[in-house]
Amino acid sequence: MRYHFALFAASAAAVAIGKDPKPDADGKYTLEAEGIRAQFIPYAATLTNLFVKDKNGIERDIVLGYDNTSFYPVDAGHPVYNAIPGRYTNRIGGGQFTIDNTTYYTVKNDGPNTLHGGPNNWSFKFWTVREVTKKSITFGLHDPANETMGMPGDVEATVTYTITKNKWKITIDAVSPQVKSPIMATQHTYFQLDAFANPTNNNNRSIWSHSLHMPYAKRVMVADKNALPTGEIAKIAKDNIDDFWSAPHELGFASDRPEFENHCGGGCHGYNTNWAFDDDRPRNAVVATFSSKWNGIKAELRTNQDAIVLYTCNWNDGKAEIKSTQGIEGKDKFIPRDGCIAIEPMDYVDGINHPEWGRLSKQIFGPGQKYHWESSWTFGLL
Repeated sequence: MRYHFALFAASAAAVAIGKDPKPDADGKYTLEAEGIRAQFIPYAATLTNLFVKDKNGIERDIVLGYDNTSFYPVDAGHPVYNAIPGRYTNRIGGGQFTIDNTTYYTVKNDGPNTLHGGPNNWSFKFWTVREVTKKSITFGLHDPANETMGMPGDVEATVTYTITKNKWKITIDAVSPQVKSPIMATQHTYFQLDAFANPTNNNNRSIWSHSLHMPYAKRVMVADKNALPTGEIAKIAKDNIDDFWSAPHELGFASDRPEFENHCGGGCHGYNTNWAFDDDRPRNAVVATFSSKWNGIKAELRTNQDAIVLYTCNWNDGKAEIKSTQGIEGKDKFIPRDGCIAIEPMDYVDGINHPEWGRLSKQIFGPGQKYHWESSWTFGLL
């Protein structure tokens, strides 16, 4: 399926003439440093490709996406591949929230709840390229009041991606200059460290053999059948299905347990879960280590956020193709159910509706207040 590249022209045009690098024929901006290469497009401020080398020196594209960049804006499924959702990411319970005794109503696009701010959220928009160098790119967005359907006041947002040796850093800044408004963003990255090329896992190429360690994630938001937090924040016992703190575990370590099949909501198995980090974790600590035993790639996450959401791609329907930079020649080219994991550092999901959690100052911002989100991934080998 092909679409006209002119879709990207207006957003890219803001870059001053003579800036380097320029977008390629597919609209991608390429940044690279020792051990890493990344590509981005203005639509949803999206990362389209992320290349790192495995233990054999083979370059692997370790994130999901499309070969055809023009497909991002028109894919009806809109999986938010490596994009910036907002202005309030993840779920808003019941499609409503209250600020200073005024109740606002958002569009329910996820059963009884609002997901990522609803239709026409930041991941549906063309961002403007504000600045680009060989090592970094900054995208900007003006989000008018109510354009994300129920959100009060304008919001100005920027995201900057920076590439240095073996490292990808992301910063998101936003302000609501007129009124108080919810702001909670993330980089919605879908990983597959094997790049669907593991021949020992070729029958289903699932994510379950990837390993994860989150030593400071000892609490979890108990959720209902729609993956919405109920308000209870539970301590995670050692070897519980949500235990990735006591030791590194394969993502599928609990897959033989009865509770695994419906763990992340009605008909959803695996994870679509929000963990809370320890309040006293060391500054700049590695909060998550994600790795593949097969090719030796290891990714370490640092973030200023106090929580993380993991989603193990339960709803994949097996119809989306993997990229030409991935897979095994002559083998099936479709992403299977459970074939990836979205890793999303953020604050507590639906915290605007749970004042008892004490998150309002981290999720509601008014004139003179600045929202700042920061995360980085450092890549190496086991």
